[in-house]
Amino acid sequence: MADNKFGRDAVSRRKFIVGTGAVGAVAAAGCLGSADGSSSTGPLTADGSSTVYPITSDAASFWNSNHPADDGEYWGSNSEGTAPGYDEIDNPDDKNLADYWADLYGFEPKDGAAPPFSVNVGLSHSGTGIEKVANEQVDIGDASSSVADELPDASQEELDKYTDHVVARDGQPVVVSKEIWDSGVEKLTGDQVRAIYTGEITNWSEIDQYSGPDREIQAVGRAVGSGTDTAFRANMLGDPEAEMSVDVRKGQNQQVQTTVADSDNAIAYMALAFVDMDRVPAISLELDGTTYTLGENLGSKDYPLSRELHCYTYEGTSKKEAAFINMLLSEFGQLHFVKPNNYFMLPPEERDEQRSKLPEQEN
Repeated sequence: MADNKFGRDAVSRRKFIVGTGAVGAVAAAGCLGSADGSSSTGPLTADGSSTVYPITSDAASFWNSNHPADDGEYWGSNSEGTAPGYDEIDNPDDKNLADYWADLYGFEPKDGAAPPFSVNVGLSHSGTGIEKVANEQVDIGDASSSVADELPDASQEELDKYTDHVVARDGQPVVVSKEIWDSGVEKLTGDQVRAIYTGEITNWSEIDQYSGPDREIQAVGRAVGSGTDTAFRANMLGDPEAEMSVDVRKGQNQQVQTTVADSDNAIAYMALAFVDMDRVPAISLELDGTTYTLGENLGSKDYPLSRELHCYTYEGTSKKEAAFINMLLSEFGQLHFVKPNNYFMLPPEERDEQRSKLPEQEN
């Protein structure tokens, strides 16, 4: 295995830096209108975690399409059926999808099918999303680890400027190449995974359950600053800044999936939404005496690698931000944007707690 300790991974742990100058045209695109965002009809913007991206991107697609209330597949109900979660909506009044959620915060519908404002979601990683929302380059920073873990050098005063909107939960799996799975490695212990990612185990022949040829381990990691990487180190290695030995780092979950699928010797950690048991199988993990298996208890609340998925706002939450986040936290949003991406829906009491962070509804 290549000697690629975390301290040599191109950069050390990112220091907390927030720009203090004018943000210019990019910021203006997402932050038009009044100070609280209530009168802006410019786009709502989000960027950050590739783990959270499937949730907010799917939600943005629904929002921008602004489906009518008689569309039982996407939003409302018709003679053929009712969209999941629509029955839980209070007084929809036959409004189009985005019109309904935006109206709760005082936004007027536009003529035709256009939503009151559009939603644009970018793709990077958690560190970028958190930095961009603080710099007013986007309205929402998607993150798959906490801002405290991503910004270890920030003061509590600065951390308090972020509002954490938890929208789902991910059961972070460990995956291997299909050839490794087929050779008998369908389960690893936490100690074995830690030994691989600290460079103590470098060959699959050192794993008892492996029955294939002598083969070096390709340890795949996420990019430094990604929430998936931060969460893995915090939960598996005990410290969000723990040193690791990896052969290659990838910036996004999609790239990790492709790397593992195209390899015959890889192991990786990734978001649950990107597991493919035919190409990138998730192994069972034995942690603290309990075995966690995909489809059974991997991802349950007591699974040690479970993590919350966040949509951060900065210096309060505007009504525009609240309209979109409120949709994510609804039964409708959880059934359409969280569950189909293989993440875990928040229970009603947690969703109510998260909604309490939003500004008061007008309608």
